[in-house]
Amino acid sequence: MIRTRAGRDGPGRPGRSALGAVSGLLAAFAGLALAQLAAAAVRPEAAPVTAVGGAVVDHTPAAVKEWAIRRFGTDDKLVLTLGIGAVLAAVAIGAGLLAVRRPAAGTALAAAFGVLGAAAALGRPEAAWQDALPSLAGGFTAAGVLYLLVRAIPRPPPRPSGAGPPGGMDRRGFGRLALATLTLSAVAGYAGRRLGAFGDAGATASRAGLVLPPPAVPAPPVPAGSDLRIPGSTRFITPNQAFYRVDTALVVPRVDADTWRLRVHGDGVSRPLTLSLRELLARPLVEHDATLTCVSNEVGGPYAGNARWLGVRLADLLREAGVRPPSQGGRADQLVARSVDGMTLGTPVEAVMDGREALLAVGMNGEPLPFRHGFPVRMIVPGLYGYVSACKWLRELRLTTFAAYDAYWVRRSWAQQAPVKTQSRIDTPRPFAEVAAGRVAVAGVAWAPHRGVARVEVRVDAGPWREALLGAADGDDTWRQWVWLWEAAPGGHTLEVRATDRTGAVQTGERTGTVPDGATGWHAVTVRVRG
Repeated sequence: MIRTRAGRDGPGRPGRSALGAVSGLLAAFAGLALAQLAAAAVRPEAAPVTAVGGAVVDHTPAAVKEWAIRRFGTDDKLVLTLGIGAVLAAVAIGAGLLAVRRPAAGTALAAAFGVLGAAAALGRPEAAWQDALPSLAGGFTAAGVLYLLVRAIPRPPPRPSGAGPPGGMDRRGFGRLALATLTLSAVAGYAGRRLGAFGDAGATASRAGLVLPPPAVPAPPVPAGSDLRIPGSTRFITPNQAFYRVDTALVVPRVDADTWRLRVHGDGVSRPLTLSLRELLARPLVEHDATLTCVSNEVGGPYAGNARWLGVRLADLLREAGVRPPSQGGRADQLVARSVDGMTLGTPVEAVMDGREALLAVGMNGEPLPFRHGFPVRMIVPGLYGYVSACKWLRELRLTTFAAYDAYWVRRSWAQQAPVKTQSRIDTPRPFAEVAAGRVAVAGVAWAPHRGVARVEVRVDAGPWREALLGAADGDDTWRQWVWLWEAAPGGHTLEVRATDRTGAVQTGERTGTVPDGATGWHAVTVRVRG
């Protein structure tokens, strides 16, 4: 008689528990594949992993989000997706193990995960009842497949005193069933991805076919001395592919420009507007260079970039709708921008209408906005952190008050209003670099959008501040490069930098975190100088 020990039914043969775990994983794969196929018919954001990931982002405390951005940078969404996959795999294995002994309980656990995904999808901004369907379809598919596989698991031979033949399939039959499940699931998942890509084809074609009109107000050429071309220093104009991206979208929205519409309405709007992209592009376009930065950017961090933007003046559009700023008796002091994925950002109306080049941007560095940066239209408001001004994939502008409405990030511990703080950064030498003694170029960038950078200073080992050479200014809304030539002596040294804006305010050295309205402090780099 063969005894069952250590999870095996015999020498070299996996036991029922191991096959149950495999069944759970196969069932989960089948459920996700069918959910992906169903999401292609609804919308990509309704896929279970995306919906659950979005719910996790929505309910994660600000401190945890900041830790994730510091730890993983722009890979935070990938890490979140992998984490959800790992949890799902663990639950799938658990459901399979449970189903071996109690089939009804195991399959119920698989179905429950589908219900959880549906609840997450329905809880997302802009959700419709259809968004629950992919997760429900996936959950019940997983439950059915798990039940089928577990019933087919070979059962050990009965004891001599028992009655009846072994249950389930033989091992070869189970293997064929498992392979068929895997194959059909892979086909369904591939079909879902292809259909999703087909659904994106209209958006891709609309961007590829979009020809941006020339600006009615072109930006002057970038001054020749703006880019100091110091090896290791940041380029003055950030290429589109290198421009930072920080948002909550696990799936980048791909909006068809031909069907896109923008609605302008709310308090103090006497003439509500609804505009197509064609109608927006028929208006005078303005070209403007501006530096954007994320409120999550720590002192010396990488989440800042400088680009040439093309768009329509937002203030002109609001005036056409009958809006007046609060300083002129307007009823609304907050402009709430809403993205196609439901994200909301609240911007002071006064800032939008105070004369700065606040734009509804359609172009970035000479081309239509990339999808990941907000195609077809996004907001740009120089001098404000992105979370209160730079709405991507824009679809609605609503006038209201700060007292009446808190936008997405304000409900999550961030400040209602957040002008960009004066910041400076050392790009070269890098932290903990080893350099040769003698003349060393210490260089980087400094920014104070809407105020401009007047001076940058560097000091070594807490000594006297030394003024750096500034690159030419390209207006007050862009960063400025700087360089200071240091006569480096052998040993370990700490370099610090600070900037002064055009109002005369000196960057504070007091260290604070990013929450609630941006980090402060001087960027410091420690290096070793070879003798």
